[in-house]
Amino acid sequence: MNEKKICFIMCVNNDAYEQEQMRYLNRLNVPEGYEIDILSVREARSMTSGYNEGMYASDAKYKVYMHQDVFIVNKNFIADLLHVFEDVQVGMVGMVGAPQLPENCIMWNGPRVGKLYFNMIYQSGESVIGEIEETYQEVEAIDGLLMATQYDVPWREDLFDKWDFYDISQSQEFLRAGYKVVVPKQKRPWCIHDDGFFNLKNYYNARKVFLEEYKK
Repeated sequence: MNEKKICFIMCVNNDAYEQEQMRYLNRLNVPEGYEIDILSVREARSMTSGYNEGMYASDAKYKVYMHQDVFIVNKNFIADLLHVFEDVQVGMVGMVGAPQLPENCIMWNGPRVGKLYFNMIYQSGESVIGEIEETYQEVEAIDGLLMATQYDVPWREDLFDKWDFYDISQSQEFLRAGYKVVVPKQKRPWCIHDDGFFNLKNYYNARKVFLEEYKK
C-alpha cells in the first residue's frame, strides 16, 4: 500500500463528464511527497462492482470514489482530506451525510449535514445542508456523490447489484469494521454536483435488501 498516494475512482459512461472531471482533478494542489492517480471504470455492472474493481486495482492508501458528474472545486481538497484522516479512527469521509438514518433508511427524509454546490435542470447554486462546528461530524451514512477512504473495505456487490443504496451500505460496513464515518467542516463547499433527475426504478428493491441486512 502506497501511503503517499491518492487515487480518484469513477464509474464512467460519459466521455464529456470524464474530460471535465480530469480538468478539475489535474488542477488540485498535491502536497509535497504525494502523488495522485485517476482510475475510470467502464462498463461496470453496478456501482459496487465498479468500485471493487477500482479498489483492487489501486495500491493507493487513500481512495476517493466519486460520481462522474461531481467536480472538486476546493484546490486544497487533498490537504484538507488528509487533515481529517489524521484521526486514524476515521475510515470514510463524505460531503453530505445523515447523523442518524431515519427509520425508513431514506437519507433525505431526515436531518443531514454538509455543503454542496449544485447544478440541476432548472437551477444552480450553493446548498448549505447543515453546518458543522468542529473539524468533522460523525454520521451514520454519507451520500455517494463522493466517498473518500483511508482503509479498504470491500463493497457489497453480493447485495447491491445495481446503482442504489451502495453508499449507505458502505457506510454501515465501515461502522461495522469499527471506523468512523464523517462529514468535514467546509467553509465553502468542496464540490459541485451536476445533478439531474433521480432514477428510482430499482431504489425501493435495494432499500428492502438494505433493511434485511442492516436493520434486522
